[in-house]
Amino acid sequence: MIRVSFQGERGAYSEAAARAFFNKEIQTVPLLTFAEVLENTTLDKTEYSILPVENSLEGSVGESYDLLYSTSLNVIGEIYHRIEHCLIGTETLEEIDTVYSHPQALGQCRNFIEKHNMKTVPTYDTAGSVKIIKELNKKNIACIASKDASKIYNMPVISEGIANNLNNYTRFLILSKNNKEETGKDKTSIIFSIKHEPGSLHRIIENFHNYKVNLTKIESRPTKTNTWEYNFYVDFEGHAKNPRIAEMLEKINHETLFMKILGSYPSAKLN
Repeated sequence: MIRVSFQGERGAYSEAAARAFFNKEIQTVPLLTFAEVLENTTLDKTEYSILPVENSLEGSVGESYDLLYSTSLNVIGEIYHRIEHCLIGTETLEEIDTVYSHPQALGQCRNFIEKHNMKTVPTYDTAGSVKIIKELNKKNIACIASKDASKIYNMPVISEGIANNLNNYTRFLILSKNNKEETGKDKTSIIFSIKHEPGSLHRIIENFHNYKVNLTKIESRPTKTNTWEYNFYVDFEGHAKNPRIAEMLEKINHETLFMKILGSYPSAKLN
């Protein structure tokens, strides 16, 4: 059976996204941190890892992007998973004054939280917050997580659909030691850093225009080594082994201080 490592407790959105991606029976392995998730696959304890990289409401998951820089694993797939937040607890809404959850989930439900004058307590994971409030067993607390998590921990749902925007999706990447062959409907992700000089980013972006390649995302992250220097994370349509894409990447490589191909994989559709 395929083994997939994910961050969080049983019932986490990452676990649900992994099951949806593989669409068959898999063995999921819960771990405390994103770094441990990738390490597990690197050490062959699991065949795949799943990482959340961006949310449609709250933006990018910085820690995931930083780990993509250093991992030796390849991105072999992506999935957009719908996030449906519930308020979970044992009491009525009126009795709740404090809510626990992952910072991203708290941000995604900010309007609901403010409307009900709740204090927030950040936790390491949405599903983990269900476990925490069950153990604390206090009447004034609740948490934000999925309906799956409420079932796993046998905790009642107080309110459903509490996100600021119900059109709430998280994009997850699937990583492994393998590579994906070209399918004709692919996407490639790369990271690069550039010289700190005028026009250096423009010269790279120009290559996408010259080769008529559709750039779907560009994101910058601090390098963590030099102040005000950045790594750029780029997604674009096409497969790295396609001769035209390979030629373009070769030209881009000459303009960078560092370039890494994270992987080429079938492009996912928003369900």
